Amino acid sequence: ELQQQVEETEVLKMELQMLETERVRLSLVEEKLLDVLQLLQQLRDLNISKRALGKILLSTLESCCDPQPGKAQLLEVLDTLQRELAACELLHKQPMEQAQSPRSLSNPLVISC
Repeated sequence: ELQQQVEETEVLKMELQMLETERVRLSLVEEKLLDVLQLLQQLRDLNISKRALGKILLSTLESCCDPQPGKAQLLEVLDTLQRELAACELLHKQPMEQAQSPRSLSNPLVISC
């Protein structure tokens, strides 16, 4: 009986470790997703065109295509999308353009990412 309890304890420890690993992974995914959503909100506030956002999304998906999708690929896609959105020229030009001319962002054809 004592041996069986020791084995059950070891199994429970392993399950707990797996759950903790999964919790950390989900926490990382949540953090990346929040970053992506914040960047999307900023770009929306700057009136970025749907075409430009579509190009960023397609570029991200093409650069992350993997024949065997899985948990690791999800984080890779979110990482890449976050980098692509953060690299958008509009986010970097925004403070300077607003100081010069608040109307410069009203034409979505001028925006390029």
